Amino acid sequence: MRIAISSLLLTSLILTFGSAQRTEAANVEQGRRLALLYCARCHAIDKVSPSPLRIAPPFRNLHERYPVETLEEALAEGLTTGHPSMPQFRFEPDQINDFIMFLKSLE
Repeated sequence: MRIAISSLLLTSLILTFGSAQRTEAANVEQGRRLALLYCARCHAIDKVSPSPLRIAPPFRNLHERYPVETLEEALAEGLTTGHPSMPQFRFEPDQINDFIMFLKSLE
């Protein structure tokens, strides 16, 4: 009886953990899609390529400048910048989380 309960508990933990990993991977992928849609024209959004626009920092290096979580408020309120070529956009709360998870995946 103990073996059956232990086995059931172990199976439950494996399924729960596996499900969480799939959700996280889906969120990172959604964040990558957002980066591709809004950012890839100027920024490198992978781990090796140079940015198409020389002055735009590659996303893989952002964490070296500041914690990427500090972008959450700016993404929610509408990202603005000092140069005219950067588009203005605003993310929804779930998009912000996905985008931040994607940025962290590049570290």
